Amino acid sequence: MTKIYAVGDIQGCTPSLKNLLKKLPKKSKLIFLGDLVNRGPDSLGTLRLLKSLQESGRAECILGNHDLHLLAIDAGIRKTKGLDTVDRILKAPDRKELINWVRNRPMALTNGKVLAVHAGVLPQWDLQQTIKCAHEVEEALRDKSYQKFLANMYDNTPSKWSNSLKGYERLRVITNALTRMRFCTPGGKMEFISKEGLESGPRGYLPWFKAPKRKTANTLIYFGHWSTLGLLRRHNVIGLDTGCVWGGKLTAMEMSGTNKDSKALQIIQVAGYDHPLRM
Repeated sequence: MTKIYAVGDIQGCTPSLKNLLKKLPKKSKLIFLGDLVNRGPDSLGTLRLLKSLQESGRAECILGNHDLHLLAIDAGIRKTKGLDTVDRILKAPDRKELINWVRNRPMALTNGKVLAVHAGVLPQWDLQQTIKCAHEVEEALRDKSYQKFLANMYDNTPSKWSNSLKGYERLRVITNALTRMRFCTPGGKMEFISKEGLESGPRGYLPWFKAPKRKTANTLIYFGHWSTLGLLRRHNVIGLDTGCVWGGKLTAMEMSGTNKDSKALQIIQVAGYDHPLRM
């Protein structure tokens, strides 16, 4: 039986990605959990390699906030910031092909029992609604007028989900939950400033996966995005952003077909990028 591995945030660290691929079983399949590019030394090389892996049928890549940032820069909606490393993508001869490939990647993946997302899942969503909401954003990104969505994507409001939300406000809440959220209130109000450990959220906020009565509590969820947590293994929650771009590690973990105990699943790690700005 072919093994499937979830892989944490690469963020353009091509050397680490290549080293990880050497350690993984050759016939294994891979699910990359978003933040494929940016901040690392070779975002262009990473994107090209991941694209070839996906097209060969060996991998799929979920979109993270840095990947959406790339799309917004390409569309002329955002400008590059100090630590961004996407300029080579924007100057590449295959820029249009690469951007089109990124636009057509999923926001979440499931086999009906296990879920993979970049950041988090709101407590009001069950597995089916999470995938339904992800599809709504995917359709917006694949639309001919996708630039309009990107232009309306950036804002912290509304900060809470409602089934009555429509238009860009609805898409914005979905995008923020799937690609930016770390903390929320028990009722699902999101907060986007705190980035440290599990206890660093403002008063009244808690890590999204600790929200009481979370409807995906019985679904095994793999996620990235939260590098200060390191490798996180809790009941039905596995965090795999181990700070590759900040001198940590790039981590791959075997994905179970069910929500069985994560302690039985294989973990493979390689050294990350020694970022010049790493503290």
